[in-house]
Amino acid sequence: MSKQKVDAKTFAQQRRKRRQWLTFLRMCRYGVNNFSRNTWLTVAATAVMTITLLIIFVTLSARNILADSLTEVSKKVDMSIYLKKSTSDVDAGKISASIEALPSVNGVTYVSPAEARKQVAEENKNRDGTLEALNEASNELPGTLRVNLRDINDTSELDKFVQTNSFLKKNIDSNRPPSFSGGGKSTIQTIGSWVGFAEKLGLLASSVFIVLSSLIVFNTIRMAIFNRKEEIQMMKLIGADKSFIRGPFIVEAIVYGFIAALVATALGIVILVGAKDGLTSFGIVVQPTIDIAVIYSPFVLLVMIVAGALIGVISSLFATRKYLKIS
Repeated sequence: MSKQKVDAKTFAQQRRKRRQWLTFLRMCRYGVNNFSRNTWLTVAATAVMTITLLIIFVTLSARNILADSLTEVSKKVDMSIYLKKSTSDVDAGKISASIEALPSVNGVTYVSPAEARKQVAEENKNRDGTLEALNEASNELPGTLRVNLRDINDTSELDKFVQTNSFLKKNIDSNRPPSFSGGGKSTIQTIGSWVGFAEKLGLLASSVFIVLSSLIVFNTIRMAIFNRKEEIQMMKLIGADKSFIRGPFIVEAIVYGFIAALVATALGIVILVGAKDGLTSFGIVVQPTIDIAVIYSPFVLLVMIVAGALIGVISSLFATRKYLKIS
């Protein structure tokens, strides 16, 4: 007898699961059918959601591109510390090792006076006047320690070392204070400001279009509910679950997000590849971002689909709650 009860209970559970699965499939089918009922509303909702997701994609890509460009420029900018002409290569090596041990330092390169003279000659090989003056000059160029920092805008640790290290203070050229070589620091500061501006602009644009797409999806669902209010009323009268009535509208909104994510991801990658040559000519590093977008395209697409689905689901939930009055 107990075995029969167990079998009956198992059968009932299987039947209930099968019924739930069939209900889910029906909701998906009705939702997909709803998607194709009103072409213009469907196109409008999908288009605005596509623009929203594309702006999110472009914003994240722009931030990554600017961050890579900032890192690349930082690698080319050194903090120059000038040593006395009397400093030997051995002493310069000891100072170099001490500086390189600092946590904020990436690396140190020592340029001897002879190498410095050779570099100046190479850089000015097409300037006869400069070369002639260099050949006639009796003064030897100072040795230079070129320090590459992890964060070019944070020189506090290096400054403290320069001011407190007794061995360096004996060998440093007091007439030449440490300085950044070239105009690299200003370039880095400019790119850094671009990163902040891109983040703020992208956040603002994304927020605006998320609101717009949510409103359009909201109104699309509301129109669908209004057009099928008699059908929905009949479903209520025959005892349909609240979730079954709400389900097709949620599925419809998810379809908007799914299609928009596919289109936005494809357009985003095409835009990145198309803009590569133009941006690279200005020294902007684009290839790493393109590599990430292409190699991890399934993951990127999944994130975009989830984002689109979230926008659609939240909009449809508000619409069904307000206009179906099923709370």
